[in-house]
Amino acid sequence: MANIRILVVEDESLVGRDIQNMLRSLGYSIAGLVSTGEQAIQKSRELGPDLVLMDIVLKGEVDGISAADTIWESLGIPVVYLTAYTDETTLQRAKMTEPFGYLLKPFEERELQTTIEMALYKSKMDKKLKERDRWLTTILYSIGDGIIATDTADRVAFMNPLAERLTGWDEGEALHKPLAEVFKAEADGKKFPAGRSGTAGSSEIADSVLSSQSILHAKSGLSLPVEGSLSPIRDEKGSSMGGVLVFRDITMRKQTEADLEAGLDKLRRALDATVQAMGLTIEMRDPYTAGHQRRVSKLSCAIAQEMGISPNQIDGLRMAGDIHDLGKIYIPAEILSKPGQLTDIEFTIIKTHPQVGFDILKAIDFPWPVAQMVLQHHEWINGSGYPGGLKGDEILYEARILGVADVVEAMSSHRPYRPSYGIDRALEEIQSRSGQLYEPAIVEACLRLFRDKGFALDK
Repeated sequence: MANIRILVVEDESLVGRDIQNMLRSLGYSIAGLVSTGEQAIQKSRELGPDLVLMDIVLKGEVDGISAADTIWESLGIPVVYLTAYTDETTLQRAKMTEPFGYLLKPFEERELQTTIEMALYKSKMDKKLKERDRWLTTILYSIGDGIIATDTADRVAFMNPLAERLTGWDEGEALHKPLAEVFKAEADGKKFPAGRSGTAGSSEIADSVLSSQSILHAKSGLSLPVEGSLSPIRDEKGSSMGGVLVFRDITMRKQTEADLEAGLDKLRRALDATVQAMGLTIEMRDPYTAGHQRRVSKLSCAIAQEMGISPNQIDGLRMAGDIHDLGKIYIPAEILSKPGQLTDIEFTIIKTHPQVGFDILKAIDFPWPVAQMVLQHHEWINGSGYPGGLKGDEILYEARILGVADVVEAMSSHRPYRPSYGIDRALEEIQSRSGQLYEPAIVEACLRLFRDKGFALDK
């Protein structure tokens, strides 16, 4: 106990010396002995004792109670009162200063020691609690989210500065007001927070999510997008003590998302325009197949939609369809426009166009496997296609759709070396070879489009 330094404040010198002797016998160190409240405050500042034993009735303008209040509030030094007076008025004044002990003269050493040890322990715990409170308060005031705490009746009990700024309410005027009055928001077309059943003071706060589509209407009249959540606050027994609403302004994020979306849309349009330019290049070299790629793309997408394929996959399929014959740019124009039957050598040259198209496109970082679709659009599920002789699931599903659409469009259109076979003949072809060359589910979807839903290539 030698490291515990105690300042004694006592205006009767004999009593003061007795207290000092008693403290020394208990193993405490004496920081000093003073007789007035003014001296007690001054010495506490100069010496910084661990504890002050304070006589309540002192000579001078500052009595023990006033001195104790200043010492604790400004210096954080615990005070134990010493007095022979026990009148009610004195006791009430002493209680208001929240002393750490109260000893009535005369007292025994054991009583003094117990009071001192309890005061020091209480002071230590109190300081820890205050430090934690300051730490938590600093966090709540520094955090980048608005925070509003409520009682069990949904009345505002706390707001941090950011919540004040976002809602337009000062904490002082918002306290004890209903949360719905201070935090006026709409979440997905509904008011937030939604009303809950239960009488005031007993309603149960449930977890609620404030989605990113929510709008906060501030007191100032401004509206801003927010997101966050409302959660219950529970004590150690699990009983509701109120709720805490944590929310944030997402205006900048919304703007960033909008800018990104605009940028992506611009890139998408540029990519589409580039692909269209590629397609037109082919059609300018091969006027007999003008519009073929666009019609194949249209039919491919319609089949995919009929089968319930995702919109993202359909976007990739549309792009691949628009340029699936890009490799024909490598084929001599006289072969492409030859009016008679192609020779074996000429057909072999024609069969290189999927690989050429792939070689042109493979370096482009499409969001979809466009180059692979172009490469595989003449592969058949039994392995008899070209250029890789792939079978079944080795072929991209989009390429299998593209292959069916390509056959239907090609057979139903005029070619330099033959007249159109017509749509009925084309549909009979894919139906007769379903399961052999073509995926049955794709064939069935294509047949439904033409026979049941009135789909037409030239519309």
